[in-house]
This record gives sequence, C-alpha cells and structure tokens, in this order.
Amino acid sequence: MKTAGMCALRAVICRTVCSVSHPALRMTIQNNCVISARDCSQAGNKRNSLRWDLTPAEIRTAVDSLINRVKKVYDDIGALKIENVTVENTLNALANAKLEYASSRHFLDFPQFVNPSKEVRTASTEADKKLSQFDVEISMREDVFKRITALQNKLQDDLLPEEKRFLNRLVTLGKQKGLHLSQDIQEEVKRTSKLITELSIEFNKNLNEDNTYLVFSEQELGGLADSYLNGLEKTADGRYIVTLEYPHYFPLMKRCHNPETRRKMESAFHSRCKEVNTAILEQLIQLRAKVADLLGYSNHANYVLEINMAKNASNVSDFLDTFYEKLKPIGIKERKYILALKKRECLMKGLHFDGQINAWDLPYYMNQVEQCKFAVNKDKLIEYFPLDVVTEGLFGIYQELLGLTFTEVELAQVWHENVKLYSARDAETGEEVGQFYMDLHPRVGKFGHAACFGLQPGCRGPDGKRRLPVAAMVANFTKPRKGWPSLLQHHEVETFFHEFGHVMHELCSKTTFSEFSGTLVETDFVEVPSQMLENWVWEKEPLRRMSGHYKDGTQIPDNLLDKLIASRVANTGMMNLRQVVLSKVDQTLHTSSHADTAEVFAKHCKDILGVPATPGTNMTASFSHLAGGYDGQYYSYLWSEVYSMDMYFSRFKKEGIMNPKVGKEYRRVILEAGGSVDGMDMLKTFLGRTPCQDAFFQCKGLMKSQETKTDI
Repeated sequence: MKTAGMCALRAVICRTVCSVSHPALRMTIQNNCVISARDCSQAGNKRNSLRWDLTPAEIRTAVDSLINRVKKVYDDIGALKIENVTVENTLNALANAKLEYASSRHFLDFPQFVNPSKEVRTASTEADKKLSQFDVEISMREDVFKRITALQNKLQDDLLPEEKRFLNRLVTLGKQKGLHLSQDIQEEVKRTSKLITELSIEFNKNLNEDNTYLVFSEQELGGLADSYLNGLEKTADGRYIVTLEYPHYFPLMKRCHNPETRRKMESAFHSRCKEVNTAILEQLIQLRAKVADLLGYSNHANYVLEINMAKNASNVSDFLDTFYEKLKPIGIKERKYILALKKRECLMKGLHFDGQINAWDLPYYMNQVEQCKFAVNKDKLIEYFPLDVVTEGLFGIYQELLGLTFTEVELAQVWHENVKLYSARDAETGEEVGQFYMDLHPRVGKFGHAACFGLQPGCRGPDGKRRLPVAAMVANFTKPRKGWPSLLQHHEVETFFHEFGHVMHELCSKTTFSEFSGTLVETDFVEVPSQMLENWVWEKEPLRRMSGHYKDGTQIPDNLLDKLIASRVANTGMMNLRQVVLSKVDQTLHTSSHADTAEVFAKHCKDILGVPATPGTNMTASFSHLAGGYDGQYYSYLWSEVYSMDMYFSRFKKEGIMNPKVGKEYRRVILEAGGSVDGMDMLKTFLGRTPCQDAFFQCKGLMKSQETKTDI
C-alpha cells in the first residue's frame, strides 16, 4: 500500500497482508532442527529462521491442511446452540482461528512476489487463488454469523473495548456479505466475490511477470548519466537494453533529452498488459457494482467506504473537489512555465514544437523546473546517497526516534541471497519487538513496486503471550555493478523512508486480535504513519545522517542540501493534481456499473491535469491499486497526507524532529494500537485536538500560516 505521498508518480504500492507459521510449514531454529510452528509456539518469540524453500508440492499440501484446520473451527462454532454462545467458545475461538490463518497464509501467498523460481511463484499464485476462494467461503458462513450476532446482543455491555470492537467488526463484515439477506442473494454474492478475487490475483500476476524491454543507441539515451548507462545490459551490437523496471524507467523519463525515446518508453510503460488487464479491470468494475447492488448499496465505492474514515463517496468527492479548487490555479501557472521551457528547448535544439505538454514531456520538464527554479544538480546529488549509507542512517534515525535497536540475524534462511533479516528490540528493556526482511533490488519475476508485506501479526496468542511480528520490505533500487554501488535518487530515499515506516507499524503492533494488528487500520488511515515519516528526508540533520559521497564519504555541500530542501515545493500543483486525477478515476470507475477505463483515465487527465493521455495506451491496466485493495479508496493517499502533515508539524517540528519523548509517544499511541482504535481517535490523542488541513497546504506552499484553520 503507498506507499508514498506521490504514489502515482513514484509508482509505489503498499500492500499489507498478515501471515505466520503453522504445523504444515516447518521452521528452522538455531540448532538447525526442523520442528513445527505449533511445537515451537512456546519458544515462538525466540530466535528462529523461517523456511522459505518450500516446493510447489509442499505449498499445495500446506494450503489443503490450513483450509481443513480453519474450516473445522468454523464448523464447531456454527454447530453451537444459539443460547450457549460465549466469549470463549465463539469470539476467542474465532480470534484464534483467524490468527492461525493469518499466521500461516503469507508463507503460501508471499513467494509469488519474490521467489526466484517461476514454478514456486506459480504455485504461490495458485495457493493465493485457492485461499482467496476459501476467504469468501468462511466470510459467508451464515451459521457462524448468527452466533456472532447472538453474542453481540447478549454481551454488548460486558466486553473489553477491543473485544467489543472486534465483535462489532465481525457483525459489520457479515452484513457486508449479505448474511442477513436471503439465501439466493448470499449465493450470488459468494459466486461473484470468488470471481472478483481470482481476477484480481490474475491482474497483478500479469504485471509481476511482465518483462518488456526496449533497445536504444547511446545517442537515443542522450542526457543520461554514466551511472545510469553503466547499469544497463547491452545487445551484441552495443545498444542498450532498457526495461520498464523503476530504476530504468523513471530516471530515463526525467533526464533523457530525446523526446522520441521518452515517447516510446512512456507508451510502452502505460501499455503493459493492456489487452488482458483492461479486460480484467472492466470485468472487475461490473462485478463489484453487481455485488454492491445485491447488498443494497448505490455503488461499490459506498460499499467499501462504509468502514473507512470517509464513510461514503459523497464525502470523498467533496474532499477531492476542495483539493482541486485549491490546486487548479497553481497547476495553470506550472503548466504555462513547463510549456515555456519546452518551447525554448525546441527552438534551441531545432525540434518541432507542438504547443502542448504530452505525457512523455511531463516528468522531463518537471525535472527541468527543479533545475531551473531550484538548481538541484541530481547527477551530483545521487552520488551522496549510496544504498548502504542510506540504510545505516535510516536505521539510526528510526532506532533513536522509536527507542529500538536493530541487529542483523546471521545465517538466516531467506528466499534470495541478496535478502537480509534483522531483529528489532526495545532499547530500554532488550525485549525483542519483531523481525524484518529487506529485499531491495529488482530481479526477474519479482514484485515491481516498493511495498511492506506483513508476514506475522504482532498480537496476543492463545497462550496470552504476544506473537512476534515479522514483516518484509520489498523494493527495486538500482543494483550495484561495474564498480558502481547502488546509488539512490532522493525520491527513492523518500520511498525507502516511507515503506520502512510501514515495517515499523507492523513490528510495533501490540493488539489483542490479529484482525487489528499493524497496518490493519482503516484504509484511509493506513498511509498516515509512514507518510508522516517521509518528512525526515526533507530536513538537514536526517539527510546528513543518511548520506555520504560513495567515493570518500564526504557530506553533501550545504548549498546542494539547501537547494534540495527548497525544491520540496517544486511542481506542487502538478504532482498533487496527478493524485486528484487518479483518485477521481478510481471514484468514477467504482461509482459506475461499467466503464471504458482508458477513456475515463484520458478524460480526467485532460480535464484536471491538462495533459492528454498518450493515444493507444491505458494506464489503468497497470494501475495495480485497483486490483490490490485500493478499489474505491485511492483517495486515501491525499486524505492520509493531510493527517500526516498535521502530526509532523504540530508535534515533531515544534518539539524536535529527533525528540525521543515525542517519538515514543508516537510509537505508543499510533503504532502499537494498530487498528484497535479508530484512526480519528488516535489522531486526537496524539495531537490533543481535532486534526486540520493547515499543515498540508502550508507545506505545499499553498497557504500562508495566518490563514484560518479548516477542521477535517
């Protein structure tokens, strides 16, 4: 799921799915003996190394075993006499089953994103499909639902706050599946929901397996730095192979002087899986609308927003319209400036000037704006962000801020030789808080975005003890090669900081139920914690700690650092309008019963951003959020950023960005609570008041500090 603030421009997606060990998936501990996770539960929070070498056959066997075990628990609950339901035999039994299911599942569905073996990835994808079908089955157990509602009526006033929240959530989710409606409607919802999950998995599998590349001569790649060219493979005749992976695509689009090269790349990038995924997405839109209608909702957006902070599509529309009106005049000014830059360059280089900003022009001239207005030398800047130095500095900042210590786990079993496992401990008590994997470089078949995957929830187990949470950060930073280390663009440093914020959200979680562990909060709150932490990469002290020249470790010169920080407001209008476009596209698609997705995207691009979509492309066919849990909810990035800016400027900026007192309060109030408390209540507790939009617009240079506050 992000994340990151300008997720669309950085093409970052943050997905969080919980999982942990189970009897069919073995675990290797320090003495190298292999035991089951259940046998290991008493030592479950001690050092262990989870198995990542499951064969396709083992994955298939484990799926069947998991389904059978969880189904038996649901059968037992469904067979209870209504008058005999209790917290222990119903609520706690469900909680334990959900924990085992969440704890087991990700070792089956996570390999599809990272495993080097295509056979294993395929088996994992098939496991995901089968488990997703089972998800639908157990979510639509009317017999279990009746016992949950009976327990709610019986004990509403005799439950602890998180127990009451869990019970109410189960009832709400049951009603969202139509379990209070006729059997015919339930069966239709079930059939349709299964198809939706299968199509969503297929959509993302197509993207993960895409390996499109283009070939260019050195002349066609004019403007790109040696560090970029040295990282490319070559053909037999000496031309360069450029893939559509992020480390190749984004630097080229920002730096290549040749407009035809940029056009070819942009067209290819937004044509990925166009035919197959366009068909899937347009079918998904129809199926989602059908389910919403069966359940009595006016559209899919209203259906999914019911348990979000925004509550309904009308509130989201008002929110986006307000943003658009605020951003519109800024966007007009920025487009005029960009068009002037393009006209000047065309005259200087003898190129045809077509009088408009094309999709392949936008990232290039936005980069020019940064250079012209802020004189940020990105060729020089990248030399100060070698990945190892950034990682060490980032770790130091997070440890100091949150009161943690990180240690690499030696000889840990991992899914690829470049992956590392770390242990996080409380700095004061020494207690292990959790573990996290780092998988930071692209490879064939790997998930193509940057994301945090929750692997084990940090909640209370059946024995009353906290389960040790585990998460993985997956990214696609440039590989080191040919005498060059992995060097990061500043926006990649920002992405790193953001995604690692999700990792900390997963690891610091201390909830009672797995249902609320880590990032399992309202969808329009999930990005708040990590978006808030992006602010550190725009401050001098953290930037100095995360940087050092790759040759001699010297610090970034003050003038370069000052220009970088000042450039934060560069292209504010266009970048945020791009977010409005994607949010509006998502809302349009999911408040409709059917749609021509390419046409909807093109219309909003032209109307809001003022830049036409490239003919023949369809960006939505590779817009993985729409099939990855953000359907009807992409507005969450802008929505969340408003809250994150308020937290940062109202607490950290005022009381000290490295103030451990504020950092530990943030860890306790926001991170440890997970989804066990409403997002708005957490914000009010941390801020000491109702949130407002001021900090967001001030940070973007769109409002002066004396303007009136607007509560949200």
